[in-house]
Amino acid sequence: MKKILIDSGPIIALFNKDDKYHLASVAFIKKNKHELVTTLATITEVTHLLDFSRVAQSNFLEWLRLGAVNIVNITIHDIERIKSLMDKYSDLPMDFADACLVYLGEKLDIDEVATIDRDFDIYRKSNKRPFTKLIS
Repeated sequence: MKKILIDSGPIIALFNKDDKYHLASVAFIKKNKHELVTTLATITEVTHLLDFSRVAQSNFLEWLRLGAVNIVNITIHDIERIKSLMDKYSDLPMDFADACLVYLGEKLDIDEVATIDRDFDIYRKSNKRPFTKLIS
């Protein structure tokens, strides 16, 4: 099955009706037929940014529990490459969650990312291929 990386922005928007990307995120989730993949770093970021509402956090965690997203582990062996990505894009700067997603794109050969983050227009995988952003 085809896999798509999912960043924190669309997930936050999905659980925040006041977010300007809410409708686009809902539309993406409704039409998506592929496996969504992320890391615990993204999950942590989402939970932190949904701290305005315990209900939103709870709904998000239930959505995860129901299998909406596959959470891929990052191990100590992955940190060297993740750090090198953060160093490479330090002028943006690239945060840990984004570096983990770019690394997963490399590791799992995934080119598509559900994100609202413009930095994914700049990020490149080790094979120099750009990401295709699925939400704008």
